[in-house]
Amino acid sequence: MVRAAVLSSPGGSLRLAELELPEPGPGQVRVRIAATGVCHSDLSLARGTLRQAMPVVLGHESAGTVVSVGAGVTSVGRGDRVVLCWAPPCGQCWFCSAGEPWLCERSSDAATTPYATVDGQDVYPGLSTGGFAEETLVSERAVLPVPDGVPLEQAALVGCAVMTGVGAVLNTASVAAGQSVLVVGLGGVGLSVVQGARLVGAGSVIVVDRSPEKLELARTMGATDVLEAGGELAKQVRALTGGRGADHAFDCVGLAATIRACWSATRRGGTTTVVGIGGKDQQVTFTALELFHFARTLQGCVYGSTDPLADIPKLLAYAQQGQLDLGALISSQVGLEGIDAAFADMEAGTGARTIVVPAAAPDH
Repeated sequence: MVRAAVLSSPGGSLRLAELELPEPGPGQVRVRIAATGVCHSDLSLARGTLRQAMPVVLGHESAGTVVSVGAGVTSVGRGDRVVLCWAPPCGQCWFCSAGEPWLCERSSDAATTPYATVDGQDVYPGLSTGGFAEETLVSERAVLPVPDGVPLEQAALVGCAVMTGVGAVLNTASVAAGQSVLVVGLGGVGLSVVQGARLVGAGSVIVVDRSPEKLELARTMGATDVLEAGGELAKQVRALTGGRGADHAFDCVGLAATIRACWSATRRGGTTTVVGIGGKDQQVTFTALELFHFARTLQGCVYGSTDPLADIPKLLAYAQQGQLDLGALISSQVGLEGIDAAFADMEAGTGARTIVVPAAAPDH
């Protein structure tokens, strides 16, 4: 039996419960969780913005230590330090074969299959991971080794926020050295976009948020200009980019207003990338004339357009070499009982990334 934070219905509170987790079957790996980041996707699942079978153990940005493996598992063994991938590509579907593994048709299959029980009732793993628990059970495809020198609490963030944010820069938008970048929204993903922009040698990196603390944190990560939310963004950005607008704008919020603001602050021929996950009620409008006149590209971004099996090791190597500062993204740490409060902080726009450290999971 392991302790876990279980959500029974959208909009409800999480409750601590004893999870009956089976031993790993063929191709499965059981992992003791060292830390799990509290991601906005978890909040969206908890509030019902994204659909998820329930009752559920949320948490998908995790790292830990392998406890045991099932038959046929050869890539990891007991005691290995690993980061979890919540969307492991199958390698066989049309999207994987087309070189777009981030859109894999089967990557979320585990999320719709019960993996444990509480008081005899089936429980589902949130986004196939179930990281808000002392231990979890995942596919061998969902675990990747963590190199020495990268603490597990920091490695956990690579599983989602860092992969999404840095990947949006490197893969989705293909930002080139010297180009100007605008980042709206400085949560864990937005701050990772800032670090990705620094990694590729972007010219000006303009950041926008309503939190002065986040703006200053972004400055330490490579932001060249900081703007408090609420101003005339397009005019402010043009003033900082020779009157043109940003080469690349990244919306890391997902609201219609912020998407539209990013679009308007992008130069003619530039690219607006929507990284934040918005609700279906958020409708963004454009005129046919402006679509022609500005010739901008508007694109979505799923999981940083990455191949996690190849890109997670790359990002961990960047962190090991000091080119990514994962520790700076962590603003607070809570136990399993503190997740609801972390959700409330996220809704209030407080802090960068909160990590959940289960009491029974020692640091390795």
